[in-house]
Amino acid sequence: MNLRLLIASLLLGGSATVISAQPNLLIIMADDCTFSDLPVYGGENAKTPNIDRLAAEGLVFNKAYLTEAMCQPCRAELYTGQYPMRNGCAWNHSASHPETKSLPHHLEPLGYRVGIAGKVHVKPDPAFPFEDVGGFDKSCVRAPTQAHDMEAVKEFISRDAENPFCLTIALVDPHVPWVMGDASQYKPKKLKLPPHLADTAMTREDFSRYLAEITYMDGQVGEILAALEASGKAEDTLVLFTSEQGSQFPGCKWTQWDVGVHTAMIARWPGNVATDERTDAIVQYCDVVPTFIELAGGDPAKAGAKLDGKSFSKVLRGESASHRDFAFGCHNNIPEGPAYPVRTVTNGEYRYIRNLLPDEIYIEKHLMGYDGTKPLTNAYWATWVATAWENPATYNLVKRYTHRPAEELYHTAYDPGEMTNLATDPKYAEMKATLSGELDRWLAEQGDPGIPQDTHEAHQAAKKGEHLYTPQD
Repeated sequence: MNLRLLIASLLLGGSATVISAQPNLLIIMADDCTFSDLPVYGGENAKTPNIDRLAAEGLVFNKAYLTEAMCQPCRAELYTGQYPMRNGCAWNHSASHPETKSLPHHLEPLGYRVGIAGKVHVKPDPAFPFEDVGGFDKSCVRAPTQAHDMEAVKEFISRDAENPFCLTIALVDPHVPWVMGDASQYKPKKLKLPPHLADTAMTREDFSRYLAEITYMDGQVGEILAALEASGKAEDTLVLFTSEQGSQFPGCKWTQWDVGVHTAMIARWPGNVATDERTDAIVQYCDVVPTFIELAGGDPAKAGAKLDGKSFSKVLRGESASHRDFAFGCHNNIPEGPAYPVRTVTNGEYRYIRNLLPDEIYIEKHLMGYDGTKPLTNAYWATWVATAWENPATYNLVKRYTHRPAEELYHTAYDPGEMTNLATDPKYAEMKATLSGELDRWLAEQGDPGIPQDTHEAHQAAKKGEHLYTPQD
């Protein structure tokens, strides 16, 4: 045990709970990649040989979720172990509370070097004091993305033979604009579209380019894993791959449907995590921090911050087949469009959604709008609207996206596209009541006021790190 770890163990109440063989921790994160578009989760189009190999060498989580299907809130949740309300980042393009603790605060006292490469998209800096590791593009909207360079990552991984590392490599693909990769290998007319996408020529063309970026992203995953192998540290490293939230297609990102908040998660740790296996244990992004703390030899209960997550280390080691009973979600539409707050809960089989302003129409400015100042990256939406009058299936998808009932209930296990709303079916009244009650409990615990949270006032306060609403301790 190194000196820093010994000191940390004493501060945490003695060395009895501290393991001497601390794993290195490597998170590889895609950007706006719908989990079900990956072959390991049933995707029928994309080619991802490196992610497929990682899955064969590790444990695939069938039911991993994030709370808010937007880049900044979900990353803040992942790095803090706290739900959006508690860390303060419950809106896109806002900020966490200045006093928020994140991975560097938790792991550096345990002897870890904690860095991040690529897209950061969390703030303020005092809440996220990662070491900046170069080599990967920080801008997800650059066209084309800057070429990546593995040298800084290799140096960070190999720099210290004694102290372990925790490194997040946050890729910017397949975030729009879809300009990377070889789209010619995905012929638009031959693609099988998922049920939440309308079948128009432009949708197929954009889906082709999106799939090409998934394959490009997969190539980066392969390079990262090769660099880890070359460092000689692969056997001592827990690799956690995740796809972030759903893609920038209607029904995915910026929603609370399953293809928005369900994320891919694959764990590989030779000799500790089973190979070529899957688990139905329900986990959320906020569970990663306490898991890392425990694996590092710390005690999540003494983390110096109220954590909403709980360690799933027993699931990783095959000592438990379950973790959570429910996973929760929230959506605040400002500043991406007019207010449209949504809340959700799932038990891994059924999903209940509550739309708090059902009389309003849903608008997402990036996906649906064009202000004349920059190229339209999602022109397919106009083709949905243009053909809805003559195509009932397309009309229903446009209506589903823009006009939503107060309550939705889906048997997601049998209806993965969540196309059949069971909320008014008396056969499912008991399930709806159970999930609705759990959602009420969570909202009260989080101090979530509902409609008042999705306002310009609340968003502007959050950008300043101010507290308008406070979760219960």
